[in-house]
Amino acid sequence: MKPWILPALLGLWLTGCQIIEPRYPAGERERVEVIERGTEAPRETGETRETERAERPSTTGRVARQVAFPDEEYAALEKSGSGVISGRLLLGGRPVPNAGVAVAPVTTYSAEAAEQALAGNAVERADPRARAYTHTTRTDGNGYFRITGLPAGEFYVSGSGQDPSTGETRVVIQQVSLGNGQSRSVELSR
Repeated sequence: MKPWILPALLGLWLTGCQIIEPRYPAGERERVEVIERGTEAPRETGETRETERAERPSTTGRVARQVAFPDEEYAALEKSGSGVISGRLLLGGRPVPNAGVAVAPVTTYSAEAAEQALAGNAVERADPRARAYTHTTRTDGNGYFRITGLPAGEFYVSGSGQDPSTGETRVVIQQVSLGNGQSRSVELSR
């Protein structure tokens, strides 16, 4: 492998928009997570989680997470604020209506999921505790979206939809920095 390829790929990933072709299990076209409210997972020790994670095979056809949910890392994050991220989701130059868009903080846990997505793999569902830090919305009929109430920090902004030229589901991820009370506009496009 050429010595410049790895730094170039890493730079591309860190600086902007990434297009991913997810590989979902047969019959599954879009990744939708359902979080049951009002139930709490039993507390586990870090050692127990790591042992079970390494031993259990994936029953969903998704890649098993290797990074345990980092309680301390998430505890240091704010759940809400006065920031705004708005933009538009475009695939093949066309707006993607009624598509899910998510804004999640950049953590070791979310970075693992982003890495798997970049490799084209659907990762197993996130720990429900991460949901309190993830903000979601849907695009309007012209592919526009707006998410308010965001704290300052580094975020992955992701959206997915059907590519009009191939019919395949495509995922777009962009990393964004947001200051206190700041509004940022992004274009998730391919």
